[in-house]
Amino acid sequence: MAEPVDTFAAFVEVLSAALDDHEATGEDLARRVHMSRFHFDRVIAATAGEPPARFRRRVLLERAAYRLVTSQRTILDVAVEAGYSSHEAFTRAFSRAYGVAPTQWRRQPSRLHIEAPNDVHFHPPGSLRLPAREKVSSMDLLLRMVEHHVWLVDQMLARAATLSDEQLDTGIELSVEGVDDNPTLRSLLSRLVGQMDMWSAAIAGHDYDFAVERGETVAHMRTRLSQVGPTFVAQITDICEHGRLEDALICPGEPVEVYTFGGMIAHVLTFAAHRRTLVAGALHDYGFGDLDSGDPIRWVAQHA
Repeated sequence: MAEPVDTFAAFVEVLSAALDDHEATGEDLARRVHMSRFHFDRVIAATAGEPPARFRRRVLLERAAYRLVTSQRTILDVAVEAGYSSHEAFTRAFSRAYGVAPTQWRRQPSRLHIEAPNDVHFHPPGSLRLPAREKVSSMDLLLRMVEHHVWLVDQMLARAATLSDEQLDTGIELSVEGVDDNPTLRSLLSRLVGQMDMWSAAIAGHDYDFAVERGETVAHMRTRLSQVGPTFVAQITDICEHGRLEDALICPGEPVEVYTFGGMIAHVLTFAAHRRTLVAGALHDYGFGDLDSGDPIRWVAQHA
């Protein structure tokens, strides 16, 4: 049973990277996953519940629906981008899928996804979302983060074992290379808010403008946090309650990147902890010693 699942995942990756390659034939896609066209069609149809060609047309229509309401492109431009040679052919296909013509849907958009047996859909702005193979609870994520902590400490010790006593006992100057360049209290606070804002936008299928973080005032940060904070918590709560921690986003690129909601949450908490520690230290130096260095242990106990 492992082969069909792996083949299907490979097909979704190939399709994600080839959405705009309208010259790619079924034979081309089959070759990219190292299969014959006959075997490829049978395996994908069996695992996806729809033939590869129909699968691709559906995803392109979902992307076209998204483009209709997020761009000023003409319907013909959107149609051509979706692989249709004429306005009429696109309108017929779109109307069958969404129940209304593209012009009407643009004025009054509704659902983006077209019902499909495999639950793989276009995810804005330019990727595909794979459903999780099994439900993963928030407790599973917590355990996984603890396991990651144990693994990472072991890896750090393995590397430290190669150092001399002099290197081990030399005072440490904090290195933030690869995380934040030339961090300041302002930039760290703005990034802490921006990180939530950025991922909240990604979950909702929106773009994020990093320009908002340039020289941002604390007052503006507080306004942003008052909006994105509750939204981000609600989004993570929904993901956990519905067991979607293993849902994946396949993002086209070189190479194709695959993330899960659980991995995103762990990523946010990991880098936020680093930044919060720096901010707490800076605030302590300015006389604010009431944040307990950002340690969550008392906060968790009080809110249990």
